[in-house]
Amino acid sequence: MAATHSAVADPHLYLRAQIRWRPIEFVFWAATLLPFLLFPNYLALASQIAITALFALSLDLILGYAGVVSLGHAVFFGLGAYTAGILSTFGWGDPLLGLAAGAVAAGLFGYVTSFIIARFRHLALIMITLGLGLLMHEAANTASWLTGGSDGLQDVSIGPLFGIFRFDLYGYTAYAYSLSVLFIMFLLVRRLVNSPFGLALRGIRENAIRMPAIGAPNAAHIRKVYTIAAVIAGIAGALLAQTTSTVSLGVLEFQRSADVLVILILGGAGRLYGGLVGAVIFMVARDQFSGINPQLWYFWIGLLLVTVVMFLPNGVLGGFARLAAAWRSKAS
Repeated sequence: MAATHSAVADPHLYLRAQIRWRPIEFVFWAATLLPFLLFPNYLALASQIAITALFALSLDLILGYAGVVSLGHAVFFGLGAYTAGILSTFGWGDPLLGLAAGAVAAGLFGYVTSFIIARFRHLALIMITLGLGLLMHEAANTASWLTGGSDGLQDVSIGPLFGIFRFDLYGYTAYAYSLSVLFIMFLLVRRLVNSPFGLALRGIRENAIRMPAIGAPNAAHIRKVYTIAAVIAGIAGALLAQTTSTVSLGVLEFQRSADVLVILILGGAGRLYGGLVGAVIFMVARDQFSGINPQLWYFWIGLLLVTVVMFLPNGVLGGFARLAAAWRSKAS
C-alpha cells in the first residue's frame, strides 16, 4: 500500500527505487550457476526449467502486470518452436537465427491477434485465447506435410552455438544457452515493468475504466505488451526446439498453457520473479513426483496447488513478502 501511495505521489521516485537491484536478486542469479558445479547430471532438467521460466515470464507480463488472462499462450511458444525447427530442416540450423525467426513469427501472430485481445476482458478473453490455442493446434496437426503432424517434426538439426559449442548430451551448452537467454530477457522485462509504461499496465490491471481519464490509451498499451509477451514466448519455444532437437504437437497443447498458469499461481503473478520461482517449484516437483509414480504425479501437483492457493493466495513470493513485512513491523 505504501508503495502505491508513493507511486501516485512521485512516480519517477517510485520507479527509480524499483529499478535498483536488491542483494537477494544477486543471490538468486548466482544460485542459477550451481547446477554446473553441484548437479551436473541434472543440467538437462535445469535447461528445461530455464526455458519454462522464460515462458512463464512472458505470461506474467500480460497476466500479472496488465491483467490479460490467457488460456492459449502456448500458441506463441509453439510458433517459436515450429519456426526454429522447420528452419533447421531446410538447412538453417544456426541457433541464433532460429531464435530470431521464432521471435518474429510469434511476434507477428501476437500483433495480429492483439487487436482482438484488446477489445475483450475477463470470461470472453479466456474463451477467445482458448479458442485460438485450439485452432492453432488443429492447424499444426492438419499441416502434417510441414509440421509432421502427430508424429512430430522430423530431421531437426541444430548447429553449434556461435559455430563452436555443440549441444552435447550432458546439457552443458543447452543450460548455458537457455540461462543466458533467460537472463537477457529478464533484464529487458525488468526494465519494461519498472518504466512509465509498466506503471500504466498496472493501472490498466487495477482499473481499466479510469485509465483513459488520465490519458492512457488502454488498447494501444495492451496491444504492445501482448506482442512483446508473444515474442518472449516464441523465443522460449525456439529454445526448446533447439536444445532438445524435437518439436511435437505438445508445444501447442492446452496442457502447456495450463501448466504455465499453474506456475504463475505457485510463484506469484505480477512479482517478476514469480514465474521463475514457480518454474523451479513446478519442474522439480514434476520430476520428483513422476519418478515416484508416473501415473499419479498430477495428483501431487494438484495437492500442492490447492495448498498454495489456500495458505499463500499470492503465491510463494507473496507469502515471503508477507512474512518479511511482519518481521519488519515487529523489529520496529
